[in-house]
Amino acid sequence: MVLMVFPFTAAAQDTGLKSLDTSDAGREWMAVGRLDVNGAGFCTGALIAPNLVLTAAHCMFDKSTKQRYDPAQMEFLAGWRRGRASAYRNIRRAVVHPDYVYDGVVSTERVRNDVALLELEQPIRNTTVIPFETGSRPQKGEDVGVVSYAQDRAEAPSLQKVCSVMARQQGVLVMSCDVDFGSSGAPIFSFSQGRPQIVSVVSAKAEVQGDRVALGTTLEESLVLLRAELAAGHGFHQDPPPGVSRITVGGKRNETGAKFVRP
Repeated sequence: MVLMVFPFTAAAQDTGLKSLDTSDAGREWMAVGRLDVNGAGFCTGALIAPNLVLTAAHCMFDKSTKQRYDPAQMEFLAGWRRGRASAYRNIRRAVVHPDYVYDGVVSTERVRNDVALLELEQPIRNTTVIPFETGSRPQKGEDVGVVSYAQDRAEAPSLQKVCSVMARQQGVLVMSCDVDFGSSGAPIFSFSQGRPQIVSVVSAKAEVQGDRVALGTTLEESLVLLRAELAAGHGFHQDPPPGVSRITVGGKRNETGAKFVRP
């Protein structure tokens, strides 16, 4: 299978998206939220622990300057719909995959490591916002679903529960899911265990024999690495206010680590 990777585009085909714009429709998905970035755009993220949000690594970088954003410029809006969120949290620290390099080029090699963990300033302990479990890599042909925000549905997420895994190659999942601007970082769910488990994160769109598909990273090994980075104190913290000196362990290393874009 030959992949032709390209940026997110405004065009999207009708693939059975269901809007989760009411409390009843979105109750099961409140831990999916909008990640607002620098007041200029947004990605999608999902809570996997009371204080941890999973998203795409490229969401951490400015596509124009290729510089990382200060975590203070980001806010996670859990369950955001119609102007309100179930919880609002600032970001304390962010870690990206150790092998992720941000250079603005979209490729399958970049997609494989396009994953990040964000540590919230305060945990979300809300009985309506329950963190998702993560699961093992889905098999080819397995049905999956995606919950995401996008440029034409920024005020409420949508669920597509009928896409499937078309291929697995070099650590990348190729899926028939409908994604667009804002879908970066959106959780891909498996339902094989009877409850939604996150098995991938949306990274980019691609083309396979003329059909547009979604690309995502596999999570099992990546999450182990990201949790180890957090435990070791690595990642980038909020920049200190003027006149305040702060030493961050691992900060220098991650100044040069990142990946590609398309939030």
